[in-house]
Amino acid sequence: MKLSASQFFVNRPLYSEDAFKTDNEKVQRQHKTLLDHVKAYFSCSKKRAKNAALSLLPIIGWVRMYRVKEWLLSDLVSGLSTGLVAVLQGLAFALLAYVPPGYGLYSAFFPVLTYFFLGTSRHISVGPFPVLSMMVQSVVTRLVPDIGSPANITAFEGLSQDEQRVIVASSVSFLVGIFQLALGVLQVGFIVIYMSDTLISGFTTAAAVHILVSQLKFILGLQVPGKSGAFALVYTLKDIFSVIEKTNIADLVTAIIIMVAVFAVKEVNDRFKEKLPVPIPIEVIMTVLACGLSYAFDFKTLYNVDIVGNITKGYESPLAPNFEVIQHSVMDAFSMAIVGFAVAFSVAKVYSVKHDYIIDGNQELIAFGVSNIFTSSFRGFASSTALSRSAVQESTGGKTQLAGLLSALVVMIVTVAIGFLLEPLQKSVLGALVVVNLKGMLMQVTEIPYLWKKDRPDCVVWVVTFLAAVFLGLDLGLAVGLGIELLTVIFRTQFPRCTVLANIKGTDIYRDRKDYMSIYEPEGIKIFRIPSPIFFANVDFFREKLNSAVGFNPLRVLRKRNKALRKIKKLLSKGELQITSKGLLYTGSGPIEESEDESNMEELDKPNDFEGLPVQINWNADLPANIVVPKVDVHSLILDFGAVSFLDISGLKGVKTTLKEFIRVDIDVYIVACDSNILDKLHECQFFDHEIKTSIFFLTIHDAMLHILEKHPNTGYEIKPGMINSLNTYEKNRENGLRNRENIVSNPETKL
Repeated sequence: MKLSASQFFVNRPLYSEDAFKTDNEKVQRQHKTLLDHVKAYFSCSKKRAKNAALSLLPIIGWVRMYRVKEWLLSDLVSGLSTGLVAVLQGLAFALLAYVPPGYGLYSAFFPVLTYFFLGTSRHISVGPFPVLSMMVQSVVTRLVPDIGSPANITAFEGLSQDEQRVIVASSVSFLVGIFQLALGVLQVGFIVIYMSDTLISGFTTAAAVHILVSQLKFILGLQVPGKSGAFALVYTLKDIFSVIEKTNIADLVTAIIIMVAVFAVKEVNDRFKEKLPVPIPIEVIMTVLACGLSYAFDFKTLYNVDIVGNITKGYESPLAPNFEVIQHSVMDAFSMAIVGFAVAFSVAKVYSVKHDYIIDGNQELIAFGVSNIFTSSFRGFASSTALSRSAVQESTGGKTQLAGLLSALVVMIVTVAIGFLLEPLQKSVLGALVVVNLKGMLMQVTEIPYLWKKDRPDCVVWVVTFLAAVFLGLDLGLAVGLGIELLTVIFRTQFPRCTVLANIKGTDIYRDRKDYMSIYEPEGIKIFRIPSPIFFANVDFFREKLNSAVGFNPLRVLRKRNKALRKIKKLLSKGELQITSKGLLYTGSGPIEESEDESNMEELDKPNDFEGLPVQINWNADLPANIVVPKVDVHSLILDFGAVSFLDISGLKGVKTTLKEFIRVDIDVYIVACDSNILDKLHECQFFDHEIKTSIFFLTIHDAMLHILEKHPNTGYEIKPGMINSLNTYEKNRENGLRNRENIVSNPETKL
C-alpha cells in the first residue's frame, strides 16, 4: 500500500514485558561498584594528568588557539572600554560595601588576574557586583555600625572606623572564597541548579531595591547611619525621610542630570547597537565632566558636597583575615558564595551558548574561590560579575579573557598613577551611576504578570523571595526563597495532575479523555496515568486519585464481598438458602446478623474464599436475603508508568497493596511503559508473588489494550483485522522461534 510522507503503519507482535524479553535477549552489563568508582577517581595516567592540567588551567586551551590577527585588536578595544567602566563601578560599589572608594579599585583589579588563568568563560568581566557588595555591607554595618560601638573584636583596637570596615569586608570575602574553593574541589558545582531563574530574578530585584535605597543618602547628600538585619530597609527609609529637609540641592541636581543623561544615551546605545561600532561610553564622559566641574568650581567648599576624597596611591601590604570576624559571618559568607557563583555562572552560560564554547561549573567555583581569597588578601571585597560590565566587554568585541586582563591594567594605571584625578568627584555622581544601572534588575518586576498566567507556583516563588529579601534582608531572604522553591517542588511531585486516558479513534494514541472530542473509552476498561515519581509523600495521594478514577474503593468492595460471602455460607449451612436453576433462593425469615468475631478487619482484607461454595457468585447481580454489595463495572485497569522515574520502598509497598486490592475484587491490573530500572528494583524487592505476576507488565498502553480486548471481546469496541493479525503473528513467530521483526509484511488494514 502506498503511504504518504506523513503516514506510517506498524505491524508487530503484541508485547508484554515477559514476551519482549523472550524475543529480545538483553545485554548483560557489568555495573561498577563503589570501590571501582573510587579506584577510577584516584587512578593516574598521562592522559588524566594532561586533562587535569587543562581543566585547572583553562588558559592553556584558549591560548593555543588564539587568533592574533583576528582577535587582538578586538580584545584591546574591549579591554580599554571595560577598564574605564570597571574603575567607575569599583568606586561606586565600594560605597555599597561601606568601605572607602579606593578599595573598590582593588576589587576591580586582583580577581581579574587569577580568573585570567583559572576561569573557563571568555567573556564575563570579573570584579565587584552590586548584590554582593550589599551583602558585604550587611555584615560591615552589623559589626561596625555608624552609631554605637563596634563588635568586641580584638583586631579593632586602635583602628579608625574605615580601617575596621576594611578588615570586616576582606575577612568575610576570604571566607566566601574558601567556601567557593571547597565546593569546587568537592565537585559540587551542580548546587547552582537549586536556584532557579525565578528565584534569582526575585532575589536580584529585591537586591536592586536595597541598592536603590542605600544610594539615596548619597544622591540627596544626607548623613544617614547604615542599618542591618530584618526591616533594615524600612528603618533606612524612615531615617532618610526624617532628615529629608536637609537635602543638599547641589548633590540632588547633579545626580538627576547624570541619571537623565546616562539613561538617555544608554537607550540610544541599545536602539542603535548594530550601527554603532562601539557603545558611547556615557558613564566615563559624565564622570570626567562632573569631576572637572567639581574641581574647577570647588563644589566641596562652595556647596558642601560629599566627594570621593583621598584615594590611596598604589597598593597596600597584604592583610591576613581576622578569624573573629569569620566566626561572626559564616552564614552570610555561605550565602554570598552561592549568590556570587550563581549569578556569574548564569551570565557565563549565556555567553558560552552564544559563542559556542563550554564552561565548567566546578572549575568556575575554583576560579572564583581563588579570586576572592587572593583579592581579600589585598584588602578587596567579594567579587562576581556585574551584568552591565560583562555586556560592555562582550559587546565591544572581546574574544577572550585577554580583554579582562587589559581592563585590569587600566584599573592598575588609575590606582598607581592617576587616581588623584578622581578625588574631587561627588559621591552623588557615583550613586547616580549605580542607580541608573539598576534598570535591568528593577524591570524584572514585569515578569510577575507573565508568571501568574503561565506558572503560578513559580510566581509565588518570585514574590515570596522578593518580599522576604526586601524586608528580612538578603541573607534571610535567600534562605526563605530556597525554602519556598523546595516546597513548590514537593507540592508538584506530591500532588501531580493524574489523568484518565482514552483512545483516539483509529490510532494507537491515548490522551486525557477530557481534552478531545474524538475519544473512545472501551466499556469496563480504565487507563490511569500518574506523571511523577511514586514515593513516601505521594503514595496515599496516588491511591486516592486511582480510587476516584475507577469510581470505587477496592478495599471497601472486598470487605463488603467477604462479609456477604460469610452470610451466604451461614445461610446455606442453616438451610435458609436453596440452590435453584435460577440461582440462590432465600427461604428464611430475614437476614442474619453478623457476629463480632466475624468483623475482623484483617480477615476481611484477604481474598474471597469460595471453598465449599457449590455455586459461582455474580457480584454485580442482585443477591438474596437483601445482601448488598457495591457493583463494579470495571474488569481491567491499565496503569501508565511512563512518567514514573523512581519508586522508593514506601511507594513500592503502597503500589503492591493497591494492586492486590484490585486483583482481589476480580479486576485485571496491567502496568505499561515501566522503566527497566524500576522493573529491576521490583524484582530485587520481591514485589512479585502468586497474586502479582510479571505477566501484568506490557510495553505500551496499546499492547495492554489489545490483550484485554482479546480476553474480553464483549466490550463494545470493534477489534479491527489488523489487531487480530498482530496477535496471530506474535503466536506464529514465537512458535517458529523467529527473532527478526524487520521482514514481517504489514497488513494494509492494520491501523494501530
